[in-house]
Amino acid sequence: MYWVTPRHLAGDDGALAEQIGDLLTGMGWRLWPTARQTLLYVSPDELRGAEWILASYPFELGGLPVAWQLSARPHSASALTEWNAYFTTGVPHEALADLLIALDTRDVPDMGFGEPEAVLAALAAQGWMRDVDRPTTTATDPGFASSVSLEELPPLIQDADPRPDLKGWQAWAEPVLGAPYLWCASFSASVPHDLVAVFAASLASPVPVPRRNLPDGTGGRLTVVRRT
Repeated sequence: MYWVTPRHLAGDDGALAEQIGDLLTGMGWRLWPTARQTLLYVSPDELRGAEWILASYPFELGGLPVAWQLSARPHSASALTEWNAYFTTGVPHEALADLLIALDTRDVPDMGFGEPEAVLAALAAQGWMRDVDRPTTTATDPGFASSVSLEELPPLIQDADPRPDLKGWQAWAEPVLGAPYLWCASFSASVPHDLVAVFAASLASPVPVPRRNLPDGTGGRLTVVRRT
C-alpha cells in the first residue's frame, strides 16, 4: 500500500465502482441493476441518482469511457433530471465521494448556490493557479497536469436547460502533455457551483491517499509519502 500525493494524479486504484457503491449503500441509497447492465443508485427521497454505466459504454470524455453519472431532479415524480455530471475511469474516488456526500446532505439538490468564483476560490485555497488569460474561468495545478475550467459543454452532456452554447465545469488530468488523459469529468450547465467547488477542493487536497496501484504516466509527478 502506498500513500501518495497529489490526489488528482492518484487514479482510482481500479476500485471506482466498489468504493462509490459502498459509500452510496452506506448512505441508504437503494440499488437496482438495470436491463442495460448498469447499476442505478437512488437516494431515499428519490431526488438524487448515481449510476455506474461503464458496462453500457454510453460515450467517452477525452477518449476515456464514462463510468459514473450523477443526477438530480426537482421532485420524485419528475421524469427529467435537472442536471447531470459525468466521470470517467481513473477519477480519484475520494473527490467523487466528497461530492456525493455533499449532494446527499443538501436539502435541495437541483438548485444552485453561489457563483462560479466558488469553484476557483476552492482551488486557489489549495495552491492551484488561475489561468493568466482566463482567471475567472480556469485554474491549473502547480504542476500543470490537471485543470478545472468553465467551458462549452461537450456533446451528449444532458441538462434541463435547452439553450445552446451553455457552459459547464470540465475537469481533467493529463500527466504527460499530449499523452492520454488519466481521467475526465464533465458537469452540465445547471450543476450548482457550490457542489462543483466541493469536488474541486477534494481534488486539489494535499492530504495523501492510499493506493495499491499507481497510474501509468505519473512517474516523477506522484510523490509516495510512505509505504505500509
